[in-house]
Amino acid sequence: MDPTNCDFSPMKQTLKEELLQVIISLQQSVEAMDTNTNCLLGNFEKIKEKFVTIEMKAATFYLNCYLSPFTEKYPELSHCVQNMSKRRHGGLIVIEREDTVASIIQPGIHIGAEVTHSLLESIFFPGNPLHDGAVLISQNLIKSAANVLPLSDRYTGEKKLGTRHRAALGLSEVSDALIMVVSEETGRISFAFKGNLYPITTHGII
Repeated sequence: MDPTNCDFSPMKQTLKEELLQVIISLQQSVEAMDTNTNCLLGNFEKIKEKFVTIEMKAATFYLNCYLSPFTEKYPELSHCVQNMSKRRHGGLIVIEREDTVASIIQPGIHIGAEVTHSLLESIFFPGNPLHDGAVLISQNLIKSAANVLPLSDRYTGEKKLGTRHRAALGLSEVSDALIMVVSEETGRISFAFKGNLYPITTHGII
């Protein structure tokens, strides 16, 4: 899907407005350098924080765009990962798009149930035998759980990633699947797509 045709207008408008505010702040910083009256380091720190916020909101916007043509259940997915984030329950959710991933992953346990946030949360509840693997979603169904994904060889040096994030990246490098990750350590939500990992805001994916 072309994200420029994605119909999430309020979110897109908010992103535009916040980017314009950052541009204005940058322009003011450039003008302040000519006067040489104030230290600009504080300004740069604020601008950096704004960029981080905008990056997360932009990732949320694109996540919606990438998911909406392939499943109607992205509100359920949003509810699920936000609840898991609050509780710091780790999770790994694969949403199939055009590529079939059955031949790429090690299959887990068949589920064959409609996607609901409560079912997903129960699968990833600590102590559940299925919680360590990945859930595979195709269209509006949870096909299976406890699937094993191929691990990415990237970020194995100083900048290490946990197994869930490496698994998400690994599958995204060899398919067009979108993989959502909830960190057990920090509660942060990310998604992997086409070999890249993006943080998303926890203030609502939809």
